[in-house]
Amino acid sequence: MVLFDTKTPLRESNLPDPTPSKGEVLVRIDACAVCRTDLHVIDGELPDPKLPIIPGHEIVGRVIACGERSSRFAIGDRIGIPWLARTCGICTYCKGGMENLCDRPLFTGYTRDGGYAELTTADERFCVPIPPIYSDTEAAPLLCAGLIGFRSLVKAADAHRIGIYGFGAAAHLVAQVAVYQGREIYAFTRAGDSEAQKFALSLGAKWAGSSEELPPVALDAAIIFAPVGSLVPRALRAVRKGGTVVCGGIHMSDIPQFPYDLLWNERQICSVANLTRKDAEEFMTIAPKVPVKTHTEIFVLKDANEALDRLRTGRL
Repeated sequence: MVLFDTKTPLRESNLPDPTPSKGEVLVRIDACAVCRTDLHVIDGELPDPKLPIIPGHEIVGRVIACGERSSRFAIGDRIGIPWLARTCGICTYCKGGMENLCDRPLFTGYTRDGGYAELTTADERFCVPIPPIYSDTEAAPLLCAGLIGFRSLVKAADAHRIGIYGFGAAAHLVAQVAVYQGREIYAFTRAGDSEAQKFALSLGAKWAGSSEELPPVALDAAIIFAPVGSLVPRALRAVRKGGTVVCGGIHMSDIPQFPYDLLWNERQICSVANLTRKDAEEFMTIAPKVPVKTHTEIFVLKDANEALDRLRTGRL
């Protein structure tokens, strides 16, 4: 399913089979999750995508061929291909252990072809083995919703009481990790979304309510997954002195003006940009221990536009 421009839906297309380059693997795709970042690419909210592009960056599949000097995986190995597809390895950020901020990166499904297809290639260094307890479908959301959620949780440091704004894919995965670690989760949803609130409580959240409300206690940290800038001042109001607000999305609407006293007392705002290979390794180690459970709905490949539209309009 190919995006030719950001004004038309994906088109089903027959393309030549990709060939793995040096250090790459050829993967038969068994599942690819649908992510809000896909929407940001397809709707033209992220700049300069490679066009035409095959979207999708939460890929689970099996290695069916290896390129020259590719030895990390064997034929038949099941692997995951996440958002970060390749980094330059030589910029200040790469050398400083911050490859997620690389000056010249490639991203799966954005600047190199992704997983809305039967076959894809990937740099073996940026792939991750999939824990055997997960089926292909169960594992796919772990590769972005799970990884970004986990990195956001790490950014919250040792916070005990954590608010989560936007209880969707990333939130429902990271909440399970946080509860496993003994933290308290306070879930914020759209006003009147009682189903999402019930879902959050079923996963162990201490409290669930509208994003327009204040929680019953002051929070140590808040994580915002909804791409809504107006949530930043609300989250600042909900965290205690010295608290942290983590913005976990790759794209967010503008943050409105807010009074300085919301930031005063050493509250801080930070963003999460992309992910690292270390994030993937650490998360794939902890996820089976929880165990993190994903909740999925399956679409066949030709129905990718329907899946995207249902996500875009809040029906998933």
